[in-house]
Amino acid sequence: MGISKLAHFSIRTTDMEATKRFYVDVMGFKEGFRPPFKFPGIWLYQGGDEADFGVVHIIGVDPNDPQGLIEYLGDKSADSLHGSGAVDHVAFLATDLPDMHRRLKAAGLNYRERTVPSLGLHQVFVEEPSGLTVELNFPASEALPPPESEAASAKQQSDCKWRQP
Repeated sequence: MGISKLAHFSIRTTDMEATKRFYVDVMGFKEGFRPPFKFPGIWLYQGGDEADFGVVHIIGVDPNDPQGLIEYLGDKSADSLHGSGAVDHVAFLATDLPDMHRRLKAAGLNYRERTVPSLGLHQVFVEEPSGLTVELNFPASEALPPPESEAASAKQQSDCKWRQP
């Protein structure tokens, strides 16, 4: 039996609401069913289909009552909860690049992007509130040439530098 797809990834955070806002408001996931574990958390889904047990699991750290989380998943120091640790990034296939640009700008998030012609992909990289890098892979055909007024700026940013909202 082979592995068929990524089931989910989990983010352990001390700021569940900021993390939820990023994945719901910017990324477009929907909050759904989560079993009644003995620690705070949120499960996020693609659309309304809850058959796959969530794509993103947000694991809340309750400093006043950490025992349920420690018993279930083990203890981690608060210092280890920023960035991706040994995980470099998480990637999603995506569509509607203009809408994602709008959502990233509305959220005030910096991002970087580049086109990989040999793969037919246009990639957008953004950091979520816990510091994990999220890669979004759009069809390269969605990366339209910039309007003339932005041409010089886009040429300077084509080497995948961070963009300001």
